[in-house]
Amino acid sequence: MTTTVKQITNFLNEVFPFAYRESYDNVGLLVGNAEAEVKGLLITLDVTEAVIDEAISIGCNVILAHHPIIFQPIKHLTGASYVERTIMHAIRNDIAIIASHTNTDNSVLGTNHYLAKRFGLQGTKPLLPLTDTLRKLVTFVPVLFEQKVKEALFDAGAGVIGNYDKTSFTIQGTGSFRGNKNTHAFSGTPDKLHFEKEIRIETVFPKHLEKKIIKSLIEAHPYEEVAYDIFQIENTQNNFGSGIIGRLPENVDTDKFLHKIKATIGGGIRYTNKHKETIGTVAICGGTGIFLLQAAIRQKADIFITSDVKYHQFFDADGKIILVDVGHYESEQFTKEIFFSLIKNKFSTFAPHLSKINTNPINYL
Repeated sequence: MTTTVKQITNFLNEVFPFAYRESYDNVGLLVGNAEAEVKGLLITLDVTEAVIDEAISIGCNVILAHHPIIFQPIKHLTGASYVERTIMHAIRNDIAIIASHTNTDNSVLGTNHYLAKRFGLQGTKPLLPLTDTLRKLVTFVPVLFEQKVKEALFDAGAGVIGNYDKTSFTIQGTGSFRGNKNTHAFSGTPDKLHFEKEIRIETVFPKHLEKKIIKSLIEAHPYEEVAYDIFQIENTQNNFGSGIIGRLPENVDTDKFLHKIKATIGGGIRYTNKHKETIGTVAICGGTGIFLLQAAIRQKADIFITSDVKYHQFFDADGKIILVDVGHYESEQFTKEIFFSLIKNKFSTFAPHLSKINTNPINYL
């Protein structure tokens, strides 16, 4: 039994749906053959020439990275930049590169939630829930097939709202149809108008499951032609969104919590004035998260942990929140551990490895 690069990519798409990446992002299989057998997989935050060399040295032909090596359009491959050289080096050695970036950041299983657990946060939710992630399905089935069709939809992932599953609404009515002589209808006679007692089923589902939901509906439905409607809805769901906010079990002295941040993240931290004596509500966004500062303030966070904060952006905290910059690499370093655990528990035909190379381009004195 073997595992292909495509199977790895599909698994990541299930756990961290690519549909929930930010519009500017580039995720999925970026380099390599989707049908190639996975002999070994190296997990890293960034892909560099040194990481390619590391993969070669330990027999890995697949690299799973958080940051995509191809972020901007590439117009030529001449080796003029580290990006071009890295891609060329991977291609020469038949190494596939997969990226799972903002789709991971936006997931309930992503880095922000991992950090929230490290800090002991409770009652967590996204700072900014994603929009346009839900769809509503409406379909009509014969009375006797109601349960069969609903269970097929639920098994495919429909009907989940927060901590509840198998949610739906049903109402009974009468459907009508007339098939021509070429039909093989579930009931009725060709060329004659037929009336059937039917159940209208309504349920919601995440948009990335649409193909799976429709396939399950058609397979479970007894009709030759299945009638259904899919609507875009504005409701948000708390499984996907930017950043995270939650509460500590009890308020902690501000100095003590700042030291905990440094001990947990490592490196040096920058922060605004400590105008709060204690910390109770904590907001986090790994990577570049300053765009969430006002959301953190509106939700009354005492402190906001992120990275890549510019000098003048520190002023925007405006005495309303303690803004902490922990560094981009430092804030996302645990993504490797998340990937490693998921891959190791899912696949047994190859060995996953954590890269030993620190790809952080920033050094501290």
